Amino acid sequence: MQPPVRNSSHGATIIPLPRPIVGQAAGIPAKPPRLLDQFRERLRTLHYSARTEKAYVGWIRRFIFFHGERQPDDMAEAEIGAYLSSLAEAKVSSSTQNQALAALLFLYEQVLGRELAWLGNIVHAKRPTRVPVVLGRDEVRTLLAQLDGIPWLVCALLYGGGLRLLEALQMRIKDIDLDRREITIRRGKGQKDRRTVLPDVLVERLRSHLRTVREQHDRDLNQGAGAVALPEALSRKYPNAPQEWIWQWVFPATRTYTEPSTREVRRHHLHETVIQRAVRKAAVASQISKPVTPHTLRHSFATHMLEAGYDIRTIQELLGHRDVSTTMVYTHVLNRGAGGVRSPLDR
Repeated sequence: MQPPVRNSSHGATIIPLPRPIVGQAAGIPAKPPRLLDQFRERLRTLHYSARTEKAYVGWIRRFIFFHGERQPDDMAEAEIGAYLSSLAEAKVSSSTQNQALAALLFLYEQVLGRELAWLGNIVHAKRPTRVPVVLGRDEVRTLLAQLDGIPWLVCALLYGGGLRLLEALQMRIKDIDLDRREITIRRGKGQKDRRTVLPDVLVERLRSHLRTVREQHDRDLNQGAGAVALPEALSRKYPNAPQEWIWQWVFPATRTYTEPSTREVRRHHLHETVIQRAVRKAAVASQISKPVTPHTLRHSFATHMLEAGYDIRTIQELLGHRDVSTTMVYTHVLNRGAGGVRSPLDR
């Protein structure tokens, strides 16, 4: 209870009323977490990536607003079907439709705990089979000649090891073995780890680059910074790990930021748009008459490995494909198939 207060105008002593007790102390149960908060927590528990979390949350928001902000627990097959049909009518890509369906399936099965056997009748949008864009060896050489600095090194790794762009940018110091000429990709697409080749010609360039990164990290530490983001469970288990050298990004961003929850001054890895813009500019300067992106270098790696005589299973492992049929698309690029087909005109 608050202390008595004397009223100066009347000379009376006022006894203040006790403040009302609210919440759990009054026996009122705390509000359960909001649906989207439960949704995010479940995704993180199952170690979905931050990008997948952002995309899935976006789809659930759009689904709810599409149906006038009705609660998902009050909706069923008809509402989900209507939403997916609206996406098809809007002519969004098949991968977009399938991602929306995957987000809804996750919500109902993993968060709301509802069996969705009836969703088995909903047909997944069929993804078109497209032949990947591949550069010739001379085109790769010309493209790389238009790059320098970190964009050159990143693109050389994409082509030299068959990496996806984010796989290269999210590499940490511990993932590169210069002596064994090996790169370990952690939690790549499909949450799988794999190893791929580190080209000999990049070893000294990487050594020099890592010395520069180490100097920057030491300066950050001296200024009370030098941390990086880690998976939550790992941060709790090893509190000092975010500042350790082995956990730093191979390609750190040029700027630092402050993490609101921990107040740590951190560096993120280099943003993918830096490399995308550099490759676009280099392709124009090279006068390559193909649509070139950083992923084109990964396609070129696979095709050139096949041309060099490496078997399809080896290439599948290096690329991290779950199914060999995904890797087989590069045999079509070779225009020779499994039997070395030649045009009758060439005969």
